[in-house]
Amino acid sequence: MSSFRLGVIGALFLSVASSVSIVICNKALMSNLGFPFATTLTSWHLIVTFCTLHAAQRFHLFESKSIDMKTVMLFGILNGVSIGLLNLSLGFNSIGFYQMTKLAIIPFTVLLETLFLKKQFSQKIKLSLLVLLGGVGIASVTDLQLNFVGTVLSLLAIMTTCVGQILTNTIQKRLNVSSTQLLYQSAPFQAAILFVSGPFVDHFLTKKNVFAYKYSSIVSHVHGHRQDLAGHISGARTPQNLPCSCLRVYFAA
Repeated sequence: MSSFRLGVIGALFLSVASSVSIVICNKALMSNLGFPFATTLTSWHLIVTFCTLHAAQRFHLFESKSIDMKTVMLFGILNGVSIGLLNLSLGFNSIGFYQMTKLAIIPFTVLLETLFLKKQFSQKIKLSLLVLLGGVGIASVTDLQLNFVGTVLSLLAIMTTCVGQILTNTIQKRLNVSSTQLLYQSAPFQAAILFVSGPFVDHFLTKKNVFAYKYSSIVSHVHGHRQDLAGHISGARTPQNLPCSCLRVYFAA
């Protein structure tokens, strides 16, 4: 097996393992340890993501490419909102429903591409997506933790993430940039947007103040472990410029 394939397999395994672990850490923080500030949490994750990618760039693991400010800001705002909504969805829903939300992104992205970009998909793909939607529907109906706020957040997350996926693909093709290069340029904007808006959004949804939160040793430990995983997820995208649109955890991850 070539070194390229080994690198791809290794990066995919690291990304998936880190993504699953970080979802568990997020849910533990928000549901079990009493830290419900999902938007603020996401901003910290994105700061670590940028620092990790900056270090990777300095070690020449990928080449930085200049992207016009308008494109970076548009992508950063949309992507930041999408990631924030996904983490809020995790905070207000069960892990099972959250995973169903992420799965639902796939067929709805295909639907948008069919309606607005006139893309054609084979019957096999359409049938597979129909089965997937059926499973999402059954899981949603039988979820005992289903609630109105969580459902609304999940729907908003699906819509913004679908548009973000399509925008990511469009920008990559138009500017001939990799997902890693795009993420490196936009991560500071995403982090800044969520860092500023996070305390207000979290207070509105949870009626709690992040600045008044008293950290325990276990919460601090889980936070540290979570940020370490954030670095692993970012690092897993850098080898061979793996597409972040496929591995997007979306940091909720």
